[in-house]
Amino acid sequence: RREGKVMARKKEGGQPPKGTAPHHEIIQRPMEEVMHISMIPYAEHVILERALPRVEDGLKPVQRRILFTLNELGVTPDKPHKKCARIVGDCLGKYHPHGDSSVYDAMVRMAQPYSMRALLVDGHGNFGSIDGDSAAAMRYTEARMAPLALEMLRDIDKDTVDFVDNYDSTMKEPTLLPVTFPSVLVNNNTGIAVDMASSICSFNLEEVCRTTIELIRNPDHCVADTLKAPDFAGGAKILYDRAKIEEIYRTGRGSFKLYAKYTYDKSNNCIDITEIPMTSTATSESIIEKVIDRVKAGAIREISDIRDETDKSGLKITIDLKRGTDPDKLMQKLYRLTPLSDSFACNFNVLIAGSPRVMGVKELLNEWIAFRMECVRRRTYFDLKKAKDKLHLLRGLEKILLDIDKAIKIVRNTEEEAEVVPNLMIGFGIDRIQAEYVAEIKLRHLNREYIL
Repeated sequence: RREGKVMARKKEGGQPPKGTAPHHEIIQRPMEEVMHISMIPYAEHVILERALPRVEDGLKPVQRRILFTLNELGVTPDKPHKKCARIVGDCLGKYHPHGDSSVYDAMVRMAQPYSMRALLVDGHGNFGSIDGDSAAAMRYTEARMAPLALEMLRDIDKDTVDFVDNYDSTMKEPTLLPVTFPSVLVNNNTGIAVDMASSICSFNLEEVCRTTIELIRNPDHCVADTLKAPDFAGGAKILYDRAKIEEIYRTGRGSFKLYAKYTYDKSNNCIDITEIPMTSTATSESIIEKVIDRVKAGAIREISDIRDETDKSGLKITIDLKRGTDPDKLMQKLYRLTPLSDSFACNFNVLIAGSPRVMGVKELLNEWIAFRMECVRRRTYFDLKKAKDKLHLLRGLEKILLDIDKAIKIVRNTEEEAEVVPNLMIGFGIDRIQAEYVAEIKLRHLNREYIL
């Protein structure tokens, strides 16, 4: 009733009484209009700015900004580690206007040897474990660039990539990193966007580079000849099916099975599992729990004990066997009943020219080769322009050195400092850039500048 009186007064042109709550208008719009002005822009933002990697540098925006921040801070492999809280703070304040957990979680993953096939961040402190333990808070950990990360940023200061304004238009950030190797295939990458996802398995760095070189030499090269199979950071083994692998290479879609690696210790009658499939469902803790559940349910009767003996030397799950148990037959049963075997679904969905697209391995490498050629071209023109600018300055300096007494006389006879440059231009027939360059050089440095 009170709200009705307020609305009545509004219709009459008056103001609502003081102390009354403002009326909230309910906006009704068709679903088609809401989708276009709200849902679709949000979906595009998630696809372009969060979930999918770029084909050129194989990075998502948060990863790219972390590496660029490390480069800007000068935290190179030959420098001491810097506290992660400082790195995260710089990245948030300058380039990535989101939560600090999104930046720190991404940086932690880039420092975990069981998550990344080729590490990009060198972590110092507790960065989690293969058991599923989380990393320590960023105020306790330190980090710096890994040696391979230098190849992600090589020649970035030579106009090799475009720079755009950051979120508040106060600084510049790169749209891509000028990577010198096809990183999109070297490190496994997963992402979930609106109505699409990406799942790229990792490959051996040497094999990827060798395949790329062969493609440059021969565009008809069969990638399966040099890129044998995926190679995961956590290890495990793949039952190699060339036809299935070639289908994945060709279409960018498919799946294959990963199996844990094990050895049999005859003296202690136990199985030592040293590598497990590193998928979203497999950790050493979850595997042990699953095996125990199967033993309690009576599905597995050949095991007397199981324990986690993982230490600094690496992963190790030990399974004690009952007398007379065949270890190979037991492992086949464990593969069926536990996460010691798991499937990896490939979906090579990447961003190219601002649009998501599923691509095969050969197409991915060809796109990267084109990108790298453009980076080299831009770097060459940058170096050429720099050399030409230096040559232009030296030609002006040469004219001065040929008649240094005349130059000294011009400077001595010029009363106003602002007139020195124009008088040198008139006296020697040089332009303003050359004259300003000469005027800034100390007299004792003239010959040295020309020699350089």
